[in-house]
Amino acid sequence: MAGIYWLISKVMLFWHTVWDSILPDHRVLSTNWQWVLAIVFLVITVRVVLFPIFVKQIKSQRAMQAIQPKMKELQEKHKGDRETLQKEVMKLYQEEKVNPLMGCLPMFLQIPVFIGLLHVLRHLRPGMSDHSMELYGWTKSEFLSAVDARLFDAPIVAKFSSSTAELLKIDASSTTVKIVAAILVALMITTTYLTQRQMIKKTGWNTDPQQRMIQKFMLYGIPFFTLTSGWYFPIGVIIYWVTNNAITLAQQYWVLHKYPPPASASTNNVPFKNGAKKAADTKQPSGLGALFAKAREDAAAQQRANGKGAAKATGAKANGTAPEATGPSRAPKPGAKPINPKKGGAAKRQSG
Repeated sequence: MAGIYWLISKVMLFWHTVWDSILPDHRVLSTNWQWVLAIVFLVITVRVVLFPIFVKQIKSQRAMQAIQPKMKELQEKHKGDRETLQKEVMKLYQEEKVNPLMGCLPMFLQIPVFIGLLHVLRHLRPGMSDHSMELYGWTKSEFLSAVDARLFDAPIVAKFSSSTAELLKIDASSTTVKIVAAILVALMITTTYLTQRQMIKKTGWNTDPQQRMIQKFMLYGIPFFTLTSGWYFPIGVIIYWVTNNAITLAQQYWVLHKYPPPASASTNNVPFKNGAKKAADTKQPSGLGALFAKAREDAAAQQRANGKGAAKATGAKANGTAPEATGPSRAPKPGAKPINPKKGGAAKRQSG
């Protein structure tokens, strides 16, 4: 992992040098923006490198949607035979050249970067020897500058769970650190949930139980992980996570609107609201709902009966058989004058 730590350090130090030459060399709004932007652009660098893989992820999700009808057929055909179903599903993946793990690959590839940044920021603490300060390509001045870097007066190396003794070493207020860290953790949880919800809302729930389990883990499991562990992350790491989520939201919005997913033939593979509505429609009504449903069924049956009667009368007329009269006859009586005056004039001329 030393190579990852060295690489993360070099990228972050590069962007710090760039922004240090542009921005003033003092805090603005109690923030050292050179270091904050160095972390932000570390995220941007990683996302640019991983963009081709992100495109493959979207294509993989499209391919998974395209085979959902076949997947459903296999589930119905091999219902109760889990072993055979798994074999047939793997065979289907091979035939259609679909890799279900591709949907999670970008996240997995970012894990080493996240761990590397976490290690580097935890390494930045006062009282280190000169040799330790110069690990992973840092200089002593860069090391001390990063230790003292702040976001709204909260050190980026501090954590919500930092002890009072640790905060005294870096001259930080416990209240300020906890407020800033709590806000960032809330943003981290919210944006993590929204990135997954955005994708599922647009593409729908997968009908494959294993894929749906992965979707539920991504939607609920990852935000829960950030809730339970975010308090132990340095503020700089949370900045990285929130920035990464914000870029993901923008990237997914652009891709999903430019290349919308195909309409799914499965009623289970629908977005949140539509899925809930369709699922509710499939339930059997009860109580007043049952009475209204019965009334609708009776009305529909009456309409079908009327339609059959009209079709029967039309068929009789075509065959030359007139239906029996059920009301008073509207035919003219013998000797009565014709109603149409033109026809009446023609009749007089003929009689003359």
